[in-house]
This record gives sequence, C-alpha cells and structure tokens, in this order.
Amino acid sequence: MEIVLWVIAFVLIIIGISGVLLPALPGVPLAFVGFLLGAWIDKFQKVGWLAILILAFMMVLSMSLDFLTTLFGAKKMGASSLAAMGAMAGTVVGLFFGIAGIFIGPFVGAALGEFFAKRDLMQAGKVGIGTWIGIIVGTALKLALVFLMLGVFVTAYFF
Repeated sequence: MEIVLWVIAFVLIIIGISGVLLPALPGVPLAFVGFLLGAWIDKFQKVGWLAILILAFMMVLSMSLDFLTTLFGAKKMGASSLAAMGAMAGTVVGLFFGIAGIFIGPFVGAALGEFFAKRDLMQAGKVGIGTWIGIIVGTALKLALVFLMLGVFVTAYFF
C-alpha cells in the first residue's frame, strides 16, 4: 500500500509541476498535496512540520505572485479596471480553447477591456502585451518556486 501512496504522491507532484505551465491546472497546490502526502506516508518523520509549513508558505506565495505579476504587468501599461476584468474573463474563456487559448485569452480579454474603456487601439494593445508579460513573469516565478519546493522536500527527506 505504501508504494501505491508514493506513486500517487509522485504523480501529484509531476502533474503539479506541469500545471504551472498549463494554467488550467492548479499546479503548485497539486504539487503541495503530493509533498504533504509524501510526508504523511512517512508519518512526518523525515519531512517534519517545519518543512511542511515552509512548503505551505511557498505555495501561498506562488499563488499571490501569480495574481500580482499579471496585475502589475497590466497596470504598468496603464490598464483600466475594465482591462483587468477583461484579462480575467479572457483567461476563463481561453481555457475552452486549449493551450493557445490559455495564452491568447488573457491578452485578448485585457486588450478588449481596455479598448472598451478608452477607445484607444494602441493603448489596448500595450495593455494586452503588459498583461501577457505579467503572466509570463508569474509563470517563471511559479516554476522557480515549485522547483524550490521540490528541493526543500528532497533536502528534508534525505538529509
């Protein structure tokens, strides 16, 4: 039974890491559940509560950074609140169009929101690009954090 649980933990971590790149999946939380399951299997003997708290903090930090970098990217380009709502709507709609929709949706949503708010096509394009850059930066930071989480888990488990 322990082997099955380790396989589940490993699969959750792999899906979690993949989910960082595919916004349709809650990547970092899935990886965290995998780490928590791994610690639980060993009754928290090797990976103790301090490591779990550090991993939980990193998960919350990752989720916060994801939101803030997208918002900052849009705001840096002078986005209106309608552009921010458009980016969120574009993200949701983009999920239904596969990988391309996941990347294009927030850009189109932010640009349309900004265009409706200010009727300036150049500004709408700038806001769309700023939103997209924010998403890319957020994804890079989440990826770094999830691999740092993996490092914390492995270090706690083996050392």
